[in-house]
Amino acid sequence: MLYLTESKDIQFLIEKYVQAKTLWVDTEVADYKTSKPRLSLIQVLDDSTDMKGDRVSILDVLDQPEITDEFIEKIMLNPEIEKVFHNAKYDLTFLGKRKAKNVTCTLEMVKKIPYYLVPLPNWKLKTLAEKLCYFPTIDKTEQGGDWGKRPLTQKQLHYAKMDPIYVAHVHHRLLQLTQLIEPNPETEDIEALTLRYRQIEHPWKQLDTEINHIKERLKAAMPAQNLSENRGFKLSSQERTTKKVDFNQLAKLTQALGKDLDLSVTLTKALQEELGDVIEKLPVEEQKKTILQLQVQEQDEEEELPF
Repeated sequence: MLYLTESKDIQFLIEKYVQAKTLWVDTEVADYKTSKPRLSLIQVLDDSTDMKGDRVSILDVLDQPEITDEFIEKIMLNPEIEKVFHNAKYDLTFLGKRKAKNVTCTLEMVKKIPYYLVPLPNWKLKTLAEKLCYFPTIDKTEQGGDWGKRPLTQKQLHYAKMDPIYVAHVHHRLLQLTQLIEPNPETEDIEALTLRYRQIEHPWKQLDTEINHIKERLKAAMPAQNLSENRGFKLSSQERTTKKVDFNQLAKLTQALGKDLDLSVTLTKALQEELGDVIEKLPVEEQKKTILQLQVQEQDEEEELPF
């Protein structure tokens, strides 16, 4: 592990990282519970095989905005370098915001993977590292530590160096799982998929109807009891206003105002029948798309699966 505090040493390392293809990154923030949080550390890993932190660099940028700006300019805004974070949205508030390019977020990755492949109680980095990558129990007490004080303790530095390691290993595991949910359609085992669907269809339908029923009861009960949220649900409402106008009146008005009415109207089947032969005189643009519908075949009793 490299722990760098001098600006010239950090700048030298940034120049080195410009050549990297992928970097696994984490940050620590001082005064994060206040209205003026300060970026304290940037932890960077350039070798995802590292398990102990030997290749991790900790850049101490506390109250060194010029160094942070250089990291943002040369690393975060560089589209040639993939930067991997967990919960990137938070880190990017200090590292380039929306200007950052080629950023991967492991939190967003895991959200896209079906629950049955990652049946975890939450998507915290600690949980993913322990359950998906089999790291021993991770101590996160330093997460809420004082990252604005100097010198940092050895416990803080150890904590800081390990987070990009967890990010890297979780990233690779999620890439493997992503391949499972995006297989080649040409080589899919259709019979196996059908069998699995049959196995879960009945309990799924039971749960789905119960869940929908519970939700409807909650939507009725919560406003009746003047309750907007509880430990499990938050009730909100919104009003939508739809404005309609007679098309002929709109066309006449726009013509009177000397404006072109440049819009397309979808010719429904009913409208086509009403227009009749007039439709042949219109410059109709046709758009065709194929819609696939998967219908469940009812099973014969003798073919029903034992579950």
